[in-house]
Amino acid sequence: MNTRLLLSAFALLAASPMLAADAPKLPAGYKLLYEQNFTKPDALKDFVFSDPSAWRLAKEKDKPGLELHKQSAYKPEHRSPLNIALIADKVFGDFVLEVELLSTKKPYPHQDMCLFFGFTGPMGYYYNHIAVGADPNAHNVFIVNNAPRKNIAKETTKGITWGEREWHKVRAERDTQAGTYKVFFDDFSKPIMLAEDKTFLKGHIGFGSFDDVGMVTSIKVWGPSVEAKKTEFFKRAE
Repeated sequence: MNTRLLLSAFALLAASPMLAADAPKLPAGYKLLYEQNFTKPDALKDFVFSDPSAWRLAKEKDKPGLELHKQSAYKPEHRSPLNIALIADKVFGDFVLEVELLSTKKPYPHQDMCLFFGFTGPMGYYYNHIAVGADPNAHNVFIVNNAPRKNIAKETTKGITWGEREWHKVRAERDTQAGTYKVFFDDFSKPIMLAEDKTFLKGHIGFGSFDDVGMVTSIKVWGPSVEAKKTEFFKRAE
């Protein structure tokens, strides 16, 4: 190769804000299936909510996002999260999710934000409760299956630090053949939780909190495929 061209190529790589090493590591055959950064006013149309009035578009530290600003007027049949926003009309099986989350709740042991996956309906889904302190009802992966939520994580940590109004990067990986679900918090080199279950192999992906408040932005979902299916439960923003 011409020396001048080679030097130019190295210069471009050095100047690039997204080097190859910074790109997400994805299984073979995965492609970007969904992306949302909430910069457009119609972004709410992508979601269904357990209570649309509890959610709005907002900014925090100049970053636009979806804000859960109050408790949802929602009473599930079984003990389970109240504040839920699901990506509408899209059903995911295997996936890699990256998202930024922020808690607007004053720090306390159960301060949380949640990820939802395999969501087939209000009485059949998984959720990942990411909290400051771990106990049987916090900082775990849970299943809701026509009964109160039950923790299913095989491995977890003692908890994480949300702080107050601080953005954090979260990554989740689901492999339905192996039945595994992993989640990472800020440091993507080691998961903070690992669960195994094959009850719900496909479902909606979503965000929210058990009973706290916070924000969501920079959503990206990769996978081998996504199924278009109208969401028949929860409500859309008006």
